[in-house]
Amino acid sequence: MADVLVKNSPMWNLNPVLCENVLIERVKVISHDVNNDGCDPEACKNVWIKDCYFDTGDDCIAIKSGRDEDGRDIGKPAENHIIENCEMKDGHGGVVIGSEIAGGAKNIYAIGNVMDSKNLDRALRIKTSSSRGGIIENVFFYNTKVGAYKEAAVRFNMHYEKPGNHIPTIRNIWVENLTVEKGGKYAIFSDAYETSPVTDFTMINAKMNGIETPYKVDYLKNVTLKNVTVNGKPLTKLKP
Repeated sequence: MADVLVKNSPMWNLNPVLCENVLIERVKVISHDVNNDGCDPEACKNVWIKDCYFDTGDDCIAIKSGRDEDGRDIGKPAENHIIENCEMKDGHGGVVIGSEIAGGAKNIYAIGNVMDSKNLDRALRIKTSSSRGGIIENVFFYNTKVGAYKEAAVRFNMHYEKPGNHIPTIRNIWVENLTVEKGGKYAIFSDAYETSPVTDFTMINAKMNGIETPYKVDYLKNVTLKNVTVNGKPLTKLKP
């Protein structure tokens, strides 16, 4: 899909499902209402979203792999995605994984994207729950420029919806070369399970300004922070 304008879907705007080798480029999505995600590739493999524009009432790009039993029964993860040189304005999140992620997600690359809006809640958002389950791993967030946002530059949430018996896994999340000009409430915000902490979270060369509180986290394991500053002060540890 290329060179089209998509406006005002009553729900998700673009939703390729169980597809392989998907290219979406130079697409503009403008849609402001409840659950108006911009682009939601679901249980897809080999996806490239490039040079697109999103201004939405919900998540700009939300990578998915099925809701609860639907995702577990099929068992196909979201796999090998590149999100490159896109612009995000309003939205609950810029680059998002979940919440319908029961099949898991792996090898997700966001490169060279620009985000800026007082109505953008988060830059990188990973949301799931124990009714979803799934393994979310190998997420790389490179060379991102953010102006304003509301809540968090990086947000992990394992308690997004109702609980169940399928504890999710989030591991190997890498954020590098992130700049934030105006910021929001937190730089990093995590809400995980003690039995399943967010594991192997790395942040390198991040400069975040205009932040109210540097972080709010609970269960994180194997955290690496290198050359990270919040409001001009080094951030070297994340303590619950």
